[in-house]
Amino acid sequence: MRAAQVIDITGPADVVVREVPEPSPGPTDVLVEVHSCGVSFPDLLLSRGEYQLKPEPPFTLGVDFAGAVLDPGSSDFEPGQRVAGVGGWGGGAELVANPAMFTFALPDAMSFDEGAALPMNYLTAHFALAERGQLREGESVLVHGAAGGVGTATIQVAKAMGARAIAVVSSEAKAEVARAAGADDAVLLEGFKDAVGGLTGGRGVDVIVDVVGGDVFMDSLRVLAPQGRLLVVGFAAGQGIPEVKVNRLLLNNIDVRGVGWGAYAMARPGYMQEQWSALVPMIEGGFVKPPIGATYDLAEFGQALIDMDQRRTLGKSVVKVR
Repeated sequence: MRAAQVIDITGPADVVVREVPEPSPGPTDVLVEVHSCGVSFPDLLLSRGEYQLKPEPPFTLGVDFAGAVLDPGSSDFEPGQRVAGVGGWGGGAELVANPAMFTFALPDAMSFDEGAALPMNYLTAHFALAERGQLREGESVLVHGAAGGVGTATIQVAKAMGARAIAVVSSEAKAEVARAAGADDAVLLEGFKDAVGGLTGGRGVDVIVDVVGGDVFMDSLRVLAPQGRLLVVGFAAGQGIPEVKVNRLLLNNIDVRGVGWGAYAMARPGYMQEQWSALVPMIEGGFVKPPIGATYDLAEFGQALIDMDQRRTLGKSVVKVR
């Protein structure tokens, strides 16, 4: 079977598609015929050996995927059933053997491309807002990197939870993507602190979801409302890890909270299934519909990661496997 593989951890330009042996499912795995594979930031880090998970090369990329069940094993899935799934790597191939507890029934309303855009981004967004942010109905959420995959997912989950969503983006084109995803307001990164102050009457926002890091961090702290929560999801800006003087937290009664969904969820059997059950009503209610940006052939997996690295992507990029 064909698979997009990392042979050497020298970055996305060296990702190759080659023939590899078909996977052998374990006793708790589901064998899935992959139709679409999501393109995720962890894939980029994996290609460089910079992710917290460090598989031994050669290995297959692909954190999340969607397809049809070939062999359900001991699970409750049925042959031919449409599913989405998530794992540390391995989804960027024609077949994947994935643990049943990390595989989910795909609602009929979702295409395979949309299914491949769901697991990592939307489960991360749900974990960030519900578990770490303790978001309540009527609160406000500011989303950095709001036109990307995690950003658009966060906007949609926040709206489904009854919150106001304010998008922060770097261009007017990205503002349109964020609004189309459901954002109530969209402001440009340049001067976002003052713009958000104006939108909130000077109060600030209750929750900030930051996948960017870098220079925006300090201004983010300044736009938190009393008892606000800044959720650190990632550092896509590549400007180093920001630091905060903790007296600022004390004086303003604000929190900075880490969001490490993968390690948390994978260590708790059944947790991802609980999250998926929470997402399904959001899908059925029309709140959650992943915006698909660019699509690529399997042979272009490396180029998809290069485009992501250069911040050219809008919404979620997807690789079409078949």
